[in-house]
Amino acid sequence: MKPVIAMDIGGTVSRAALISGTDIHWRAQRSTPARAGPEAMLETMDELLREAPAAAAADAAVGVAIAGQVAEGRVSAHNPALLPGWTDYPLQARLARRWGRVVRVCNDARAAAWAEYRHGAGRGCDEFLFVTVSTGVGAGLVLGGRLHQARNGMDAELGETLLPDGRTLENLASGTALNGLARAAGRADARALFDAADAGDAAAEALLAAGIAQLARKLGDLAVLLGIARTALGGGVGLRPGYLERLQRALDGLPALYRQELRRAELGGDAGLVGAAELARC
Repeated sequence: MKPVIAMDIGGTVSRAALISGTDIHWRAQRSTPARAGPEAMLETMDELLREAPAAAAADAAVGVAIAGQVAEGRVSAHNPALLPGWTDYPLQARLARRWGRVVRVCNDARAAAWAEYRHGAGRGCDEFLFVTVSTGVGAGLVLGGRLHQARNGMDAELGETLLPDGRTLENLASGTALNGLARAAGRADARALFDAADAGDAAAEALLAAGIAQLARKLGDLAVLLGIARTALGGGVGLRPGYLERLQRALDGLPALYRQELRRAELGGDAGLVGAAELARC
């Protein structure tokens, strides 16, 4: 299989790899200049590309996974105040002209979903959902064995869905939200909140349960709306020991019609890279 260069552009770290299938032959990373705007990001990506092994990567296609709304290769940040300049930015076209290569840009959670479907926890399940609970809440959908990608880029923004009180799911269930709840309760951060709950602290457990219960209801809705049969959990919070078990209990509390199989994501931090490489080959 011809190798592909994959890049995963995160909020703090940007990574690159040369990938054949799921085999990673080379890696590099740089700090992400998130607040410096798109031009600074392009320079960082140039640096990563220059480090790739010249012989293997000479004419390789490039797949780029990036956070935010991605519509036909154009990227918009969900919060432009935190990522200035990323409003309908034509990243795919700019990179293709800059590098003279085939370039495919996709949302990072969608890339991870495709990787998990092809090579990880989603294998054999054609109605599959990948959910990442980390700094935010993201997702990717596979329907009928195909990655669902809407023309406007708003195809699996689970974290942006509304709760009955008008907040978004991300405002309640993300790592950022849990950090805020933890500090308000006198804990250092979300990790300390989980530690306290694991040690039997009922108040800490109740704070965790609120967001988990709402996530379970969203999964239940997707089970009946789209026929989702399996969900894989990823992200720093989602892969925390005990998180999946808590979510499973919340899901088991719903009527059988709304339940589905839950699994831990299998590809870890490489899912975005592997998915970006797979999509660059399409």
